Amino acid sequence: MASESIAQSIWQARRRQAALGLRRFAGNRSALAGSLILLALLLVALLAPWLAPGDYNAQDLGRTLLAPSAQYWLGTDELGRDILARLIHGTRLTLYIAVLCALIVAPVGLLVGVAAGYFGGWTDRVLMRVVDVFLAFPGLILALAFSAALGPGIENAVLAISLAAWPPIARLARAETLSIRNADYISAARLLGASHLRLIVRHIMPLCLPSVVVRVTLNMAAIVLAAAGLGFLGLGAQPPSPEWGAMLASGREYGLTAWWVAAAPGCAILLASLAFNLFGDGLRDALDPRHD
Repeated sequence: MASESIAQSIWQARRRQAALGLRRFAGNRSALAGSLILLALLLVALLAPWLAPGDYNAQDLGRTLLAPSAQYWLGTDELGRDILARLIHGTRLTLYIAVLCALIVAPVGLLVGVAAGYFGGWTDRVLMRVVDVFLAFPGLILALAFSAALGPGIENAVLAISLAAWPPIARLARAETLSIRNADYISAARLLGASHLRLIVRHIMPLCLPSVVVRVTLNMAAIVLAAAGLGFLGLGAQPPSPEWGAMLASGREYGLTAWWVAAAPGCAILLASLAFNLFGDGLRDALDPRHD
């Protein structure tokens, strides 16, 4: 009976750990709510051409600033465009920016942090001083500076946000590496002749990855807000792109007379940020080995 409770291989141990994490995640109602919202946003992004009630860029100056109704569920904007159609297509842009930033930030931060923590010495000092320079400025202010230097556009906005978002990931990966680089199994692998590359790739990075994934997931909310902020200031997606921040900027002039023009993208930004936060919190609890 006791032998059945002990993992017979590393793969069996990992399967049991994954099953335990899944049970923890499934028992977290907030995390499930965030997951359902993110799944809904993903489906909306994938099915946008079929879900949108018409062309999101179609203008009609005879129907400008119409209030929400049975024909236009979220009303129309100052150019007579259907806000619901624009909001649905804007989901694609928001998720595209968030996912692309995550795919850039996670590997860069992980590599820099693991290299600094593993090699130590001058490598650690140089890399961490670079990280400190980036962390000396608020992330949004740094993203604004990079975006202003690179110019407006979605690709430049992604690059600017990524340049501002990778340092916290690097610091986290370094802390994780420092806690495990002198572990007994690392020393044993080193004595058996394992190279630095093998130790980093096969033994250290896999242990740092869960924490990095959780941190990146939690950062997705900040990325969504940063992308909306750049779009709001005209440094991100450019008109007539249906990006939520740009939609919010165009509707700020009608806050008292046509509140729905700004309320719809504002609520969408809030919903997406909340979903990423809830999902990230649940993922952190599920992957934390110290969880009771």
